[in-house]
This record gives sequence, C-alpha cells and structure tokens, in this order.
Amino acid sequence: MGKYFGTSGIREVVNERLTPELALKVGKALGTYLDGGTVVVGKDTRTSGEMLKNALISGLLSAGVDVIDIGLAPTPLTGFAIRLYGADAGVTITASHNPPEYNGIKVWQPDGMAYTPEMEAQLEAIVDSGNFKKAAWNEIGSVRKADPRGEYIKRALEMVGLEDSYTVVLDTGNGAGSVLSPYLQRELGNKVISLNSHPSGFFVRELEPNAESLSALAKTVKAMGADVGIAHDGDADRIGVVDDGGNFVEYEVMLSLMAGYMLRKFGKGKIITTVDAGFALDDYIKPLGGEVIRARVGDVAVADELARHGGIFGGEPSGTWIIPQWNLTPDGIFAGALVMEMVDKLGPLSELARDVPRYVTLRAKIPCPNEKKAKAMEIIGREALKTFGYKRLIDIDGIRIENDEWWVLFRPSGTEPIMRITLEAHTEEKAKELMERAEKLVKKAIGEIL
Repeated sequence: MGKYFGTSGIREVVNERLTPELALKVGKALGTYLDGGTVVVGKDTRTSGEMLKNALISGLLSAGVDVIDIGLAPTPLTGFAIRLYGADAGVTITASHNPPEYNGIKVWQPDGMAYTPEMEAQLEAIVDSGNFKKAAWNEIGSVRKADPRGEYIKRALEMVGLEDSYTVVLDTGNGAGSVLSPYLQRELGNKVISLNSHPSGFFVRELEPNAESLSALAKTVKAMGADVGIAHDGDADRIGVVDDGGNFVEYEVMLSLMAGYMLRKFGKGKIITTVDAGFALDDYIKPLGGEVIRARVGDVAVADELARHGGIFGGEPSGTWIIPQWNLTPDGIFAGALVMEMVDKLGPLSELARDVPRYVTLRAKIPCPNEKKAKAMEIIGREALKTFGYKRLIDIDGIRIENDEWWVLFRPSGTEPIMRITLEAHTEEKAKELMERAEKLVKKAIGEIL
C-alpha cells in the first residue's frame, strides 16, 4: 500500500482523508504525469461524487489536459469510453463496494487496465512534491460531456447473443449499474425486473453482492419464477448471481462456471485468478483444457497477468471478472450478459452448478491498524510456517500455505484497516480447526506490536 493508493486506487471516508483538496492534487498530478492529452472521467452514485469529480477535473484542466466528462457511469463504462474515444487515461470516482460514507479515485490506462502500483507511486510522488505542471491561460484544458452507453450496448450485442428470452431480476444496489445494466439485458431480449435501481447515493443493502445482501433478490427470483438474478456493487465492476431456484451461487462456483464457459467459447487456454481462489476452479477447468495461474489480489494484477500470458479469462472470487476479448476493465455488466449466454447455451444455472466441486471456504476479518500491518505480517509469516504443516508456499501477496486437501491465506487488506484470513478444506471440521488456529495466530501477532 502507498500513502494514498491501496489495492484498488484511493479509497477513504469522504472529508476525512479523501477531500476535495486531495482530489484536486490528484488531478494536477495525473495531468502532470500525462503532460497533455485527454482523460475520461466518470463517477458512481455516491453523494460526494460530484464534489470530488469537479475538484479532480479542475486539477486536470490546470495542467492542460482535456476532459471527457461521462457523468454518472459505472466503472466498466469508464473503461470502455477510454478506448472508444482514444483517451490517454480514465478516472472513476468510486468506492466500489464500500459503505456510502466512503469514496475513491481509481485511474485507468489507455487499454482499460487499472494503473499499476508503480504508476500510482509516481502519482503519489508528484502529489507530495507539489511540483505540478501549470498550463498557460491559453492552454488550459477543455471539458466536453459525452454519453457512451448506446455504443457500449451496441458493441456488447456484437459479442453476446441469445437464442431465447429469459426473465432476469436485476439488483444494482442503487449504484451506477442502474443506468446501464438493465438496458443491456433488455436489449438482449430478456424481460427485466429491477430492484434497487434508483441512483440516489443512498444504499438500501450492503453493496458487496453476497448471499446475505442479496436475500431480497433471491426471494424475488423465486417468487417471480425468474431464470436468473443478477446483482452489482456500487460501480458495477462486480457481479453476484442467483440461480433459477432462488439460491445465491457462491463466488467460487460462478468463477469456475464462467471460466469453463469461456474455455468452451474460445478454446483451451490460461485462466488467471488470485491467491485467494480455491481448488474448485483448478479441478473444474482442467478437464476442459484450462490452466490456472494465480496473481496478487486486485483487478490490475489479474489484468496484467492476462496480458502477459494471453489468458482467455480472469476473475477473482469476489465476483470481479475481466473478459480480455472485451476489455481489461473489470465489468460486472458485460459479465451479466455472458451469464445469460451461458444459460442460453448450456442450461439452467442450478443444474450447471452441480458439476462444480464444493469445498468448505471460510473467511475472517481481524481489525488491524494500517500502520501495524507490515510488522504483523512478519510475525504471522514466521509463526504460520512453524504452526501449519504444508507442502507449498505462495508469497506473492500475503502468505498462502497449501497442502493437498487445504490451504490458508493470510493477507492484509489494501482497502480497509483489517487483516484477512481465507481458507479452504475438504471437510467442515478441518476448515473450522484451521480457522480457529489461524485467528488465534493473527490476533496474537497484532497484539504483540506496541
């Protein structure tokens, strides 16, 4: 983690660490870094979005950068617009799945991939130096507004198509996906029932699309006899799915199903995922000709590995998917269209999900101040290697220790003041035993730091 940027851009409570003053400086820094050109800027539905967007745009203009303001826009639309307009970068004002008091700034490259940690570090250095480019009065940047939604839908329909029509219940959580996702589903030929599609900035459910937060979606799918339920987080870079029986389809299962479908659609190849993904993905896709490569947590790491290995699909077990044939921006809206194409070609989700191996996955969050994370990880790593008997070690992002029938990942969050524990085992008894030991180890390590 940098001074301002975490694993997914800047993400802080508004008017505490994330202020209009900081947004202005980030805009100036990005304009200085680019030294001209054009930047696409969009925002999600949060009440602070317009304030931060305008501050950031002012910074860009002062450095002589032109801005294409696409207004209220999900993150996938920002990524799409960068390439559509041939821009030099893009910025989304969003805190993704965080609560409404948060907001954030995420910067994108010309190919739709997020800025790497190295690029973000350069922006931070410019912010701290205060050495910003200052355009002359007659070279200050200009702003024009644009709406790329129609072109997004048009091009998506060129890649995805259905033979039949389906009933889809769509829960966008009052986030930015509400201005695009229902319309794409309708253009696919589906009947759309919308929930929480008011882009008010006031969220009526937890934004992370999980089983608990999507209970209303699950009930609606069942009550309406719908074929699929689809949900997004605040900026719609994630997808959560409910099957035709009204059951939330676990992230790991959906990741495996979509990876398998992409192998069927595009042929054998590499699937990129992250260190917190389980063994089910490996076991499901190997017979289909897929090879799993694990990367650090975060969409930029997945996108980077996709580009490096020529992978055909990338995804995290958080509902964050990247479809490189479409774009290198994580896109829950396009992912929703692909889910419907998979159902159209292969059958009901409830039946498809039965073929994915089920193991026991447990997750825990332990409070840990950001300044204690590095030292805590040193202690955790040292003690974990002593405590757990293991066969393999992955240390590209936190510490993942593996045996043939289980794995445990210790990792500091890049967006919240917590340590994360993720583990998987073949039995519930073993999973609980591992979690008890892991939680005890992490709490002890944090407690040892003065």
